[in-house]
Amino acid sequence: MQNSSSPEKTLKPTTITNNYHAVLHSIAMLAGMQLDVFTPLKNGPLNAKKLASALGVEEEKLTPLLYSLVVAGLLTVDDAEFSNTQEADVFLVRGRPEYLGELSGFYNRTWTTALKTAETIRTGKPQAKLDFRGLSDEELLPYFQKQVHSSIRGGKEIAEYIDFSKFQNLLDAGGGTGGVSIAICSKYPHLNATVADFPKVTKLAERFIEDAGLSDRIHIAPTDFCSHAPEGKYDVAVLRALIQTLSREEAQAALKHIGQAILPGGRIFLFGSVLDNSRLVPSVSVANNLIFLNAYDHGRSYTEREYQQMLTNAGFTDITIRHEALTDGMGLIAATKR
Repeated sequence: MQNSSSPEKTLKPTTITNNYHAVLHSIAMLAGMQLDVFTPLKNGPLNAKKLASALGVEEEKLTPLLYSLVVAGLLTVDDAEFSNTQEADVFLVRGRPEYLGELSGFYNRTWTTALKTAETIRTGKPQAKLDFRGLSDEELLPYFQKQVHSSIRGGKEIAEYIDFSKFQNLLDAGGGTGGVSIAICSKYPHLNATVADFPKVTKLAERFIEDAGLSDRIHIAPTDFCSHAPEGKYDVAVLRALIQTLSREEAQAALKHIGQAILPGGRIFLFGSVLDNSRLVPSVSVANNLIFLNAYDHGRSYTEREYQQMLTNAGFTDITIRHEALTDGMGLIAATKR
């Protein structure tokens, strides 16, 4: 006969339930961003009826979401009137300088990608594969049009985090939309940049660079880093979310080729998911591995030790690592070319 105080009798699925509800709070945030719930509240509190009218939706349907957003920490409620929290007012009101609402599409794609994890593991093949070399221009353009806002925002934060005033020529390796270079060159008017990526990617990046009015200072260099070095010589290189897309062998080859284009004493800054050697923290980098698993054949979050080994082999020294350096959880690895 089983004792009434046995673990089977007293244990509750608390962690399982909490994880389930955490996802629902995230879905509430996404819905709030997609509906632009926060912008009508910029001038002060509104009840559900007035807010529904401002959004052009039914009060009965909107009300449960509003209370969910209170629980999610993005709204407050007082006497049935809803207000933005300070964070929501800064980052989720359309027109504010730090507006993040356009990232709703990115969040949606990311979570949809992560939901394919079990099938990816079962089949051994990424079920939401991103293959920039295989996609047509018609498929790449809408993807990059959604991605460019995130890239520019990331570039702005990088430009604030690192002092580029002492550099002259920037290599934006794996630069995608060119958004990082656009943001950095906008802040540092003396700086010239080169966006290096696959040929069809750089072709599309030219559009965004031209739209930003920076074609005279930002150039493109069609390059496959895994097979050869980019043209030119640079005193600084930035790699944002590049290494995580590659296998260990590809990443090592890419760093060696990039290193060949950096002048002695030049600096390299890698932004991306960086695990400590236990592979348990930071939690953001651990979670991002599910995205990389589904999106790339061999990409993943690499550990501090793996980055140190790859950079050393590529001719870099003075390697420093900072976890979660940017607000999106990206870590920073900095090194100097020997």
